[in-house]
Amino acid sequence: MSPNLHGSLLMMASMAAFTLNDACIKATDNQLPLFQLLTLRGIVTTLLIYLLARHLGTLRFDLSHRDWMLVALRSVAEIAAAYFFLTALMNMPLANVTAVLQVLPLTVTLGAALFFGDPVGWRRMSAIMVGFCGMLLIVRPGPNGFDIDSIYALAAVLCVTIRDLATRRMSASVPSMTVTLVASLAVLLFFGLGSIGSDWQPLDLRLTLLIAGASFFILGGYLFSVMVMRVGDIAVVAPFRYTGLLWALALGWLVFGDWPSDLTLLGAAIVVATGVFTLYRERAVRPVKSAGR
Repeated sequence: MSPNLHGSLLMMASMAAFTLNDACIKATDNQLPLFQLLTLRGIVTTLLIYLLARHLGTLRFDLSHRDWMLVALRSVAEIAAAYFFLTALMNMPLANVTAVLQVLPLTVTLGAALFFGDPVGWRRMSAIMVGFCGMLLIVRPGPNGFDIDSIYALAAVLCVTIRDLATRRMSASVPSMTVTLVASLAVLLFFGLGSIGSDWQPLDLRLTLLIAGASFFILGGYLFSVMVMRVGDIAVVAPFRYTGLLWALALGWLVFGDWPSDLTLLGAAIVVATGVFTLYRERAVRPVKSAGR
């Protein structure tokens, strides 16, 4: 198996795992308070990530002050993204909220240009603008503006963009699993403390299995996303992140009976096409680099 094929398969596995996690969370159907749900998932996920990181020998905490500040910023963004994304997920079709997130490569490219001075030519900038138009087709603001769930989905995009930009500025020597563990622990502590005052609900077998499934799948998503950064060329592997939308379409239809409208599908197609083009142009203007270190 070539490194690029290996990386592409890992990227698809990562997207499948993250989408299956989302489906498990959505299937709880608001029967548990969000803070309780994320606390329970966080306990299992954080423990599994810690055990995996110890097994792989990839934990290291002797980071520079600058890297710790970036890790802290990334963790805060992770907490906010989890809250906004899952709140939107509970009230929007799985495919719709997943489609909104497909704009992330565009927002990260734009953010890197605005804040880090990364060069972005007119072709990529045009693709970003077209991609944002596609996003508007997905959320479709009405006469009274965006509804609250659309605002939450867009807020999640903003938070994940900040998270990814902070990750980009970290030193190459910072272990990925250390960053993942700190972020998972931060999410657990935040939602755990926030759940103290909430009215916890009892778990039945179905809810227990859904939480266990969500913890298992999100661990798989983290693991595969770390592995994919170590094989293949980024420009070849990265477009396969859009397979997450295919998983969301399939699961939304099979599990929840949801199918997006034609306008939503058109918007998603525009966002994906412009995202792939942006990745292609980035490869064209920069030397091809390995996806891992």
